[in-house]
Amino acid sequence: MRQIFLIGLCLAGMTSLAACNKGLDDAEVKRAIKDVNVIDESNLSEIMLTVGDPNESVAYFTRTLQQNPGRPDLQRGLAKSLMRAGQPEDSAKIWSGLIGSGQGTAEDQVGYAEALIRSNKWPEAEAVLNQIPPTHETYDRYRLEAMVADSKKQWQKADSFYDTAAGLTTRPASVLNNWGYSKLNRGDYAGAEKLFNEALKNDPSMFTAKNNLVLARGAQRKYDLPVVEMTQRERAELLYTLGLAAVKRGDVTVGRNLLEEAVETHPQHFEAAARSLAALQG
Repeated sequence: MRQIFLIGLCLAGMTSLAACNKGLDDAEVKRAIKDVNVIDESNLSEIMLTVGDPNESVAYFTRTLQQNPGRPDLQRGLAKSLMRAGQPEDSAKIWSGLIGSGQGTAEDQVGYAEALIRSNKWPEAEAVLNQIPPTHETYDRYRLEAMVADSKKQWQKADSFYDTAAGLTTRPASVLNNWGYSKLNRGDYAGAEKLFNEALKNDPSMFTAKNNLVLARGAQRKYDLPVVEMTQRERAELLYTLGLAAVKRGDVTVGRNLLEEAVETHPQHFEAAARSLAALQG
């Protein structure tokens, strides 16, 4: 009888233990599912910020933020998506709300400053940049600092910021091109030419730098195309730019010849060059 009683206690204990284990397993499963959902959501957010269509990205983050209001990562994603979608003013509002909530970071302030610059709100952008701790030394921060200094014609400060930004990235072509364009606007054509060449050494495919290089050379009356990689279409477009630069400098005959060459070089009908040539001949 005593043995039967002990067996009954053991069975009861085993049943209770199984029940406890089941409860623990359910809790662990729920936590695991939640963790997986967070990971999946994080991966999806990353995809939407990189390869997704900008408008789809905006819709995704808007919808997800409505379901999870106040989450800083979603606000950040929406602000970045709005910038990609060409809506800097709306982006600035999201950045402002995030920073005002106390959940923003120094990098968020950099994003806010860029949205303000894209919205042509330069004084506001400068004020935001001034609030960023000096220890936050990043490529984007100094790139924007250079642009603000440029807008105020503080050339020495702009050069210093451009130089610092170029040293903080492994892909400096864009900032070197911007720096060169700044030099071009100042009338330092030789300095601009040097920077555009440096930009193209880092990214031989950057057509904007190629076009700017031709402008800098044209301003110095260098009317031969630079030795850079170019397609036939790009060659025609660069000849067109150089032809207009020559006309602007008063070298009309050279300009006409360059425009004629541009029309002949282009693989299709080059309407803009043909129109400019006709106007010049007329």
